[in-house]
Amino acid sequence: METWELDFEWLRVQHIVRKAMRREQLPDLNTVLFLVGIQELGRWKKGFSKEEKQDLMHIAVCRLLSYEGYFEFVGRDADGWPHWRQVLEMPRRDTAAQETLLKILAVRYFKELEVENGGFETE
Repeated sequence: METWELDFEWLRVQHIVRKAMRREQLPDLNTVLFLVGIQELGRWKKGFSKEEKQDLMHIAVCRLLSYEGYFEFVGRDADGWPHWRQVLEMPRRDTAAQETLLKILAVRYFKELEVENGGFETE
């Protein structure tokens, strides 16, 4: 994916998330990961603890990196939280390259959700 294409698609994801969360500002990568984590958990509650928020972001990262074969889904625990197992070692990347990869994979994730849900309203 070329840089301009990623920028365009990422901005589209940010607008989808901004609208879903009823916010005025565009979300950053961490906020998008949080929302992916909630989506993967499959339920919402008013207040997640700090540890739960970290767990949700971890779930999101595992889910997104599963596209590249780094993680595989192993099931849900007794409380319904999804669990993943790392199956491939990740190559070392600098922070910018890690963020770019996660954005590319988040774009893919939201495109799949869009197909499953029959589209998103962005405005």
